[in-house]
Amino acid sequence: MEDEWTYDLLGMKLIKKRKVRVITGNGIMELSGIEKVYGSGENLVAILKGIDLCIKKGEFVALMGPSGSGKSTLLNIIGCLDRPTKGRLLLFSRDVSMVAEDELAAIRRDKLGFIFQSFNLIGRISVQKNVEMPMALAGVPGEIRRERAIELLRRLGLEHRTKFSPIDISGGERQRVAIARALANDPEMIIADEPTGNLDLKNSIEVMNILKELNQEGRTIIMVTHNPETTENCSRVVRLRDGRIMEDT
Repeated sequence: MEDEWTYDLLGMKLIKKRKVRVITGNGIMELSGIEKVYGSGENLVAILKGIDLCIKKGEFVALMGPSGSGKSTLLNIIGCLDRPTKGRLLLFSRDVSMVAEDELAAIRRDKLGFIFQSFNLIGRISVQKNVEMPMALAGVPGEIRRERAIELLRRLGLEHRTKFSPIDISGGERQRVAIARALANDPEMIIADEPTGNLDLKNSIEVMNILKELNQEGRTIIMVTHNPETTENCSRVVRLRDGRIMEDT
């Protein structure tokens, strides 16, 4: 049985009427005893060394730490882009530590939105098509995904850029396109890896204001950053050093 989709223009919600797989629960994320080791034998390198962390729905959490502290590795595990060597990850009240790859892909597609420092846009297709891509992968019909992509771009002030290639717009505009793409499937959680790392001050402030607004709408946001100024809108700052959490404020 195929999925049926509809789009609530007023609430800007993408709604799947029937789902093949449903992940339910009251919690958002809990990590218990997470370890990550690379290499083998004498070349073993421990990146994460027993991370315990619980994030509640609606929090805006910044992960900070010096280079090599493990914050990006931790973010990749939270975002189901990597697996822990040891420990348990509960995401939306489901243990995803050992689920199959196709299930992880479905969680990333349907529940998580990703924003990267390097934007990760596809240069050979238009801005609008970049935003449509996650919906296309989810099987959303063409007319509905085009309508939602245009509405998201309009919300982010990019309605005049829909047909442009990402290589022909500014860095700040590219990151707003990336945010629109992250919102395409109406995710519950936004994963942001240094979202202002390649932006000037003006565009950094603009991007952080957008993330603040998304958080105020109820989305949980987890962000890696090296810049203390970007944490002003965060409800919580978790500091890592040498693969361990040193401070959680």
